Amino acid sequence: MCYDPMSDVNPVRLIAAKRDGQALSAADLTAFVDAYTDGSVPDYQMSAFLMAAYLNGLTDAEAAALTDAMLRSGVHIDLSGVEGTPVGKHSTGGVGDKVSPILVPLVASCGVPVAKLSGRGLGHTGGTLDKLESISGFRVDLSVEAYRRQVAALGCVISGQTGDVAPADKKLYALRDVTATVDAIPLIAASIMSKKLAEGNRALVLDVKCGRGAFMKTEADARTLAETMVAIGAEHDTPAVAVMTNMDVPLGRAVGNWPEIAESIECLRGRHADSALMTIVRALAGEMIALGGGADTAEAGRKRAREAIASGAALDRFRRFVEAQGGDPSVVDDPSARADSAPVAAVRAPDDATGYVADLDALAIGHAAVDLGAGRRTKEDAVDPIAGLSALKKPGDPVAPGDVLARLHTGTPEAVDGVRDAVRAAYTFADAPPTPVPPVRARYDAEAGWSDA
Repeated sequence: MCYDPMSDVNPVRLIAAKRDGQALSAADLTAFVDAYTDGSVPDYQMSAFLMAAYLNGLTDAEAAALTDAMLRSGVHIDLSGVEGTPVGKHSTGGVGDKVSPILVPLVASCGVPVAKLSGRGLGHTGGTLDKLESISGFRVDLSVEAYRRQVAALGCVISGQTGDVAPADKKLYALRDVTATVDAIPLIAASIMSKKLAEGNRALVLDVKCGRGAFMKTEADARTLAETMVAIGAEHDTPAVAVMTNMDVPLGRAVGNWPEIAESIECLRGRHADSALMTIVRALAGEMIALGGGADTAEAGRKRAREAIASGAALDRFRRFVEAQGGDPSVVDDPSARADSAPVAAVRAPDDATGYVADLDALAIGHAAVDLGAGRRTKEDAVDPIAGLSALKKPGDPVAPGDVLARLHTGTPEAVDGVRDAVRAAYTFADAPPTPVPPVRARYDAEAGWSDA
């Protein structure tokens, strides 16, 4: 049964219809989204709808209609004047996911423009905007025209959603964060693709995280989300590739805001080249460079990405990117110059920790970062720009009693005691190192389907 009202939108009836498992028409969803965007429908009614959709799901047609409604709620950015083929990137969110600050300038330094609208922290995962704003002076509130000018001049931009771009998604994104409706595949797909299609890029690479620290805990769910988003891209004449990546453990050795930016700069300097983090960065970069015409194949694109790191071109593009958006470029040369970013405490291995780190729970570490101030519990919360963890020991690292498992950064030292215990509990140890888990699991596009990484 499909509910289609004969007159103006009636939120109560739409909520009841979805609560009872009925499918809503495109007209229903468009009217409901429009009314929420203009303030006619309050948060509490949209919250009820989101929970009903979370529990009962959305059909493919409903997900497509929701995407279109959010996309049409604002402007579609025109990048036709940008030289080359702009390629977008999106991650479904993870713990320690600092890929974008590395990847965007890296791909741009290889001659492929990248225009990106990013979000704030969502649940236990960090937000790219929060991380970039930990750089003194860095602005993420660019107008559409400034966004367009910067990608044309510099080849890369990362900005927040303005009121002109998918305003319905911006409101719903914040509301989902505080109503426990984040990890619903149709809502995630509609949110991501409405924003990605509005960015103006002509192709898209999706980093679909899978594991404990991701919103997609199982491979089956990650595959469904990837297929849904790639199909939506195809419907809008936007070629898309999805790369499924592992998120059972935090990505990199830092989690939080400034700690992740400092680690990103290290990676752009050529350090950690063989880490899981940089393996994922190169996998995504290869796909983006190939889609943008900078290489014939993804493999050739990965080679170009390595060369851009080695030559210093990627780091130079990051420095120019920071400066273009008002940030202090001196931190690129000396991240330690930020004196207030020093750790305030350490988490040490217990007396029975001998041998190797066997596992590290990404979800627990994500929650610990939020408790330190790096994330939000309500949509009105401010974040602490220096908060997070650094120097994380990872699975496979040798460990002995008293070794530092992690260093804690926060402007609220009273949070440290509880976090210290939680971080210690996130670790398990063993006499032998665990079997390494490939950071990149699989690849998907509409023509070739799924293939091994």
